[in-house]
Amino acid sequence: MEEQILGFFAQYAYSPLIVYAIIVVLMVLSSFGLPVPEEVTLLSSGLVAHMANHPAEYPPPYEGAVGVQTLNVAIVAFLAVFLSDFLVFSLGKHFGPRIFESKALKKLSPEAKARIFSWTKKYGAFAGGIFRFTPGLRFPGHLACGMLGTKTWKFVAVDGIAALISVPTQVYLISYYGREILSTVREFKIWFFGALTVFIILWGIKKLWAYKKSKA
Repeated sequence: MEEQILGFFAQYAYSPLIVYAIIVVLMVLSSFGLPVPEEVTLLSSGLVAHMANHPAEYPPPYEGAVGVQTLNVAIVAFLAVFLSDFLVFSLGKHFGPRIFESKALKKLSPEAKARIFSWTKKYGAFAGGIFRFTPGLRFPGHLACGMLGTKTWKFVAVDGIAALISVPTQVYLISYYGREILSTVREFKIWFFGALTVFIILWGIKKLWAYKKSKA
């Protein structure tokens, strides 16, 4: 599996403009709550940079091909994340109530909505930083920050710092330790599914035992 994943991303290691464009598109979609997890985009872009950092192992398709640069990926990802967050915040300022009543947010539970409003009122601009690290609440949370009157400069400062801490860090970690991280993920999956299998078996035995006792 590890080799298949690395092989898939290797084909984009020497197509920087395509990679940067994809990062921007996916980050915007993620910020608007669509099911494209931001973390998946960061993992993928970091892996592509990892390929370009190892040309001996993943050779370019032709001589002189320019590979994806980790610094450029980190900058593009950060700007895409930050500007997308700010766009959502701005929409909240102008159309917040209407958006919260739209079909897009009808699936948001009353409990989640109450939590978002509570955090925003309690923590003000710092709620924007909290939502930055809370994928399921990121989009409605940033909308709420704009809708409930968080000052623009405060949101920009807090969200910008939060994005600057999280986004480039993930890109650099994956870029430089991509293979090791994938190996760890693979090992974790083996242990996880092994434990899950044991749990299912024990659960089945328990249910069967309870069923037999009820029939006795």
